[in-house]
Amino acid sequence: MFPLESVLVPGMVLPLHVFEERYRALVRTCMEGDGEFGVVLIERGSEVGGGDIRSGVGTVARIVQADEMADGRWVVVAVGVRRVRVERWLDDDPFPRAELTDWPDVEPAQASSEERGMEAAYRDQRALLRRVHALAAELGRPAAPLADLAEDPLAGSYHLVALAPLGPLDRQRLLSADGPAERLVLSGAMLREAALVLEAQLAGG
Repeated sequence: MFPLESVLVPGMVLPLHVFEERYRALVRTCMEGDGEFGVVLIERGSEVGGGDIRSGVGTVARIVQADEMADGRWVVVAVGVRRVRVERWLDDDPFPRAELTDWPDVEPAQASSEERGMEAAYRDQRALLRRVHALAAELGRPAAPLADLAEDPLAGSYHLVALAPLGPLDRQRLLSADGPAERLVLSGAMLREAALVLEAQLAGG
């Protein structure tokens, strides 16, 4: 397990600069195995030194590139692949470990009214996210490119989480939603609030 001060969601790229010895050992173990590790949000505490309070919902990441430097540090690129619950934390020696269970999204029935409503909500939120990014650009704030937004609402609901200007606790709340329909309701409210804040900042000069 790799507790972080940020939230990883499925489909999101995670670059890591690994310097702490226990996480160097974690990367070596992953490279010898299936290349996967769990990521959870640190709710209180810090990434270095241990003694943190960790979330019970996270994401399994798969390493897609790992380069070991001469001094033993690692430069790693991983991608979130599936959501999980933490059933039990184990000893942190030699690195944080936990027992996990997969937590798939609850999907609506094919061609149901809920699914059609979810598709409409996702279209609206893609437009709203572009609006938020445009407002942020007017204020001179950098933003991630939006070219890779998924067409599918299930994957796209996670892309919105990754690309929206949200804090880690809001992202954790969205990761913990039962499924894409609930996630889209929550993210829509957060995006509308973000747009209002940015519009007020622009109006105020």
